[in-house]
Amino acid sequence: MRPLRYSINVTLDGCCDHRAVIADEELHRHAIENLDRADALLFGRVTYEMMEAGWRRPPPAGARPDWMEPFARTIDAAKKYVVSSTLDRVDWNAEIIRGDLGMAVERLKRESGKGLLAGGMKLPLALAELGLIDEYEFVVQPMLVGHGPTLFAGLTKRIDLKLVSRLEFGSGAVAMRYEPRR
Repeated sequence: MRPLRYSINVTLDGCCDHRAVIADEELHRHAIENLDRADALLFGRVTYEMMEAGWRRPPPAGARPDWMEPFARTIDAAKKYVVSSTLDRVDWNAEIIRGDLGMAVERLKRESGKGLLAGGMKLPLALAELGLIDEYEFVVQPMLVGHGPTLFAGLTKRIDLKLVSRLEFGSGAVAMRYEPRR
C-alpha cells in the first residue's frame, strides 16, 4: 500500500498563504525530493488550478529563474488526481476524482508505488478527518505575517503526531515530518 504524504509551507504564526512564503532554490530542491517520493499528486480544485497556472510548461520567457526549471519540469510531468465536484474536465496529466473521497483515496493508496503527495488546505483537512494521511510535513518559515489562512481550521478531532525527521535550511526554514500516532 502506498502512503499518502502531505506537505505545506507555513509561517511561524500559522499562515499558509502561498503569496506570503517565497521559496528559494534550496526549498525548491527539497520540493523536488518530495515529488520524487510520489507516483502521483492529489489536489483539490483550487490547488490544482493554482499549481497549473504557476507551473504548466512552457512558461513565458523570463517568467521565473532558471533554478526553478527542475521543479517546473518535475511537477509538470507528474500524474495528478483532482478532487472536484465543480470541474467538468482537467488536463495537465490529471484525472478528476468524484464521489466518496475516502473510498477513492483508499483505492489510490492500495495501488502499488512509492506514494501519493497531497497539497493545499481544504482537501488535506478532509483527508486528516478521515485518517488517510500517513505523513505530515510542515516546512516552517521563519517569519510572522499576521494573516491567514491557517492550517487545519475546523478540524473536529485531535490528531496526535510523532516527529520522524527534521531538516534545517540555510534560510532558517525547518522541514519537520510527522506520522500519526495510531
